[in-house]
Amino acid sequence: MITVTLVATLAAAALWRQWRGVEVEAAERARVQSAWLLTGALDWSRLILSGDYSEDERKRQMVDHLGEPWAVPLAEARLSTFLAAGESSSDTHRDAFLSGEVTDLQSRLNVMNLAVGDANGRQEAYLRFQRLFELLNLRNAELALLRDNLQRAADAMKAAAPDGNDAPLLPRRFDQLAWLGLSPESLQVLRPYLTVLPLEGSAATKVNVNTAPAPVLVAALGLNPADAQRLVGERERDFFKDLADARLQRADTAWAGVNSSFFEVRGRLRLDDVALEEVSVVRRTGRNRVSTLWRERAALSVPVAR
Repeated sequence: MITVTLVATLAAAALWRQWRGVEVEAAERARVQSAWLLTGALDWSRLILSGDYSEDERKRQMVDHLGEPWAVPLAEARLSTFLAAGESSSDTHRDAFLSGEVTDLQSRLNVMNLAVGDANGRQEAYLRFQRLFELLNLRNAELALLRDNLQRAADAMKAAAPDGNDAPLLPRRFDQLAWLGLSPESLQVLRPYLTVLPLEGSAATKVNVNTAPAPVLVAALGLNPADAQRLVGERERDFFKDLADARLQRADTAWAGVNSSFFEVRGRLRLDDVALEEVSVVRRTGRNRVSTLWRERAALSVPVAR
């Protein structure tokens, strides 16, 4: 009996180790496959954005709007549907489903505008953000704290030395604005309207009037809500080819534009029981020049619906 028990114990241990090795290998294979598929989705979106730039150059009309191919979201689709018609797939193959969308980040206010230019420029930026906070019923005290901490972080970065020991770090992503004093509740409300983008020289990042929602148009251009909604309705019928086409005589157009350089690419992958989402921010500076600023991948708590 002792011998039988010993043999059974050793066999069970060997079987468990073998099962564990198979599971680890399968998990690693799924991780690698997911990474390649999401990288392919990012490359595909970069190709779409590059092609859009080339098409604008051909038309001699550098305009970005919500009627272009990059703005059409990709509904969840089985990857096998993208294969050539002659290629067959077996039921033994693992099915993968991909979805995602590209968002114009210049449809939002760039928080870094609060730290650009001289004192007058920063004050004008603050007034624009103040309009947004008032429209969304958020506290001005949080905005003042955001501005002060952002300026301290920018000054410390320029000096290449910390301001004392408590200067916050400059944020690179939206969620990192919590470092500068925004509450989780305010971040949730502001998410569709604010972004964090690198500055191009000493100029403020412009807002694309072809893609910005009405609250951003109110804040950036000084329009009243009714005029902002009218502008959104007009561009749904036909996009604005330039600022003159938008008829913004009563607006402050210093932050207004009709094209964009920064985009967010969001890709979601469902592979068996694994659901992943990758968020990337890309910058387009010319034909075939679409660079990735950062990428972040996370598991979804709820798998993407079939």
